[in-house]
Amino acid sequence: MGHQFLQGKRVLVTHADGDVLARHGATVAANTDPLTDTEAAAAVVSAADHIDVLVANLAYAAPTTLAKDVADDEWDAVFAALVHPLPRLFRAVLPAMIDRRAGKILVMGSAAALRGMKRASTYSAARGAQLAYVQSVGTEVAPHNVQVNAIAQNFVDNPTYFPPAVQANPAFQERLKREVPLGRLVSAEEDAEFAAYLCSDAANCFVGQVFPVCGGWVAR
Repeated sequence: MGHQFLQGKRVLVTHADGDVLARHGATVAANTDPLTDTEAAAAVVSAADHIDVLVANLAYAAPTTLAKDVADDEWDAVFAALVHPLPRLFRAVLPAMIDRRAGKILVMGSAAALRGMKRASTYSAARGAQLAYVQSVGTEVAPHNVQVNAIAQNFVDNPTYFPPAVQANPAFQERLKREVPLGRLVSAEEDAEFAAYLCSDAANCFVGQVFPVCGGWVAR
């Protein structure tokens, strides 16, 4: 079973299953519902009852529109999916965490906010807003012994962004070798294991930090 980082913790995970967190001893409430409705986040948190850790994972297929062609409806849809749910989730979980003087929030963000990418202006802006929000709130709630951090990921094996058809494409394989020092995708297991660590009491010293998990892509 390895280290039981999360023994006795109740973890709410959005848009993911949380299997690795459960293996580390957590009781996981996983929710895959869309959170674009203004009341959805509060309902999900209420249904989960007591929450020691929130893993806010918000997935959205990135548009590839040229910046000059981005229409308001694209911009609004991306921010509605990736940005607007965050303060709603935070408002729902933070009061109890602050009262208990214990709690963690980990936002699963994107390294697209850390390095310029062509045809990704809307997506990168939304992901950048997530990370700025984490840094601000993380600093604000740290005196209450609540830690808020983010993982900024890219080139992590997942079906939304890197489905099997993409991974099998020789052009994509060449791109991996050219752009990612690791030379391969970060495995979903590696990504989840790091997330489990950041959700644990072993990571109490991290406050409002953004951790790139992208095989060295942002370092190039």
